[in-house]
Amino acid sequence: MAPTFDNSKVTVLFVLGGPGAGKGTQCAKLVTKYGFCHLSAGDLLREEQNREGSEVGQLIQTCIREGIIVPMEVTIKLLETAMKAAMAENRPGEGWQDGRGRFLIDGFPRKMDQAVEFDRTVCLSSAVLFFSTSEEIMKGRLLVRGETSGREDDNLESIMKRFRTYKQDTMPVIEYYSSQGKVAEIEATGTIEEVHVLASQIVNDALAGKYSTKVVS
Repeated sequence: MAPTFDNSKVTVLFVLGGPGAGKGTQCAKLVTKYGFCHLSAGDLLREEQNREGSEVGQLIQTCIREGIIVPMEVTIKLLETAMKAAMAENRPGEGWQDGRGRFLIDGFPRKMDQAVEFDRTVCLSSAVLFFSTSEEIMKGRLLVRGETSGREDDNLESIMKRFRTYKQDTMPVIEYYSSQGKVAEIEATGTIEEVHVLASQIVNDALAGKYSTKVVS
């Protein structure tokens, strides 16, 4: 079965990095500059968790609280539905003409099975933006954010669980895509603007096909 979206028309850039690496902040700036549709897997899951009548809301809530990864089919379905909705909006801009689209998918894939299944059934990804910085810096950012975010996982106990899950499950995903030449590592320790300059260079390359041409089967 062919994927839902043709990757020659629809560009998907995965955005990965540890909790607090600055993924959401940088995605917002890249959306403004390049006209991406930004889909945060975490935000979609939190919205579904709070949606009245959701069949999977309780499951999502438990996973988020425990810092474990939500079952693959739940997250992939939410992303696919959101991508279909964006494609139906007839968005303006060069990346959205003639059945084209461009997506930044943030915080996904978190595990190998998610990576393989999304590429197989939804859309073959073009590149991975990997924001990397130290655990100490990420922890500091998350604790500051927790003072105002209202997120139940922005506390020290949940943060440490998230770091363990990230190392155990997400780093193999980075290695998998690295073997395909699709990962661009971005040093995320600097200021927001410094990191944005680095990220923009990578996005320019990705939109020009620099990474997607290296896909191995």
